[in-house]
Amino acid sequence: MQTKVIVMASRATPLYPASAKEMEALGQRLRDARLRRRFSMETVCARANLSRPTLYKIENGDPSVAVGFYIQVLRVLGLLGDLSLIAKEDALGRRLQDESLPQRKRAPRKKTPAGASDGEKMNQTDQSNHCYAKNIGGWHPFSCTCSIQ
Repeated sequence: MQTKVIVMASRATPLYPASAKEMEALGQRLRDARLRRRFSMETVCARANLSRPTLYKIENGDPSVAVGFYIQVLRVLGLLGDLSLIAKEDALGRRLQDESLPQRKRAPRKKTPAGASDGEKMNQTDQSNHCYAKNIGGWHPFSCTCSIQ
């Protein structure tokens, strides 16, 4: 009896050129960190539980490698804390969030007759306060200057 093995072709992950450069730079930084610690590829592979070809792809910035493997390598190299710095300061996102917040709106000013002076405006205000206080039958807290009693 023969066993049939199906091998799926790996999908190429399309990236913008700037993103591809960043992935390559990340891989290079991981390789440099490994070499500074004097870890061999075999040591990192054993501690991160991944194969040597996968580590090779990581160090070359291959985007087809799962993020979990990158995290395992960071852990082995003692750089897992650096992961918390990714997207920590999101200035654009904060600005977009602030723009969507509701703006405080003020009530429109009461319109006064066009020819009224400041004194007349004050009298109109006092009259309305006086009339309001008189209508509710309460004590008028303001010193009333209007002529309506």
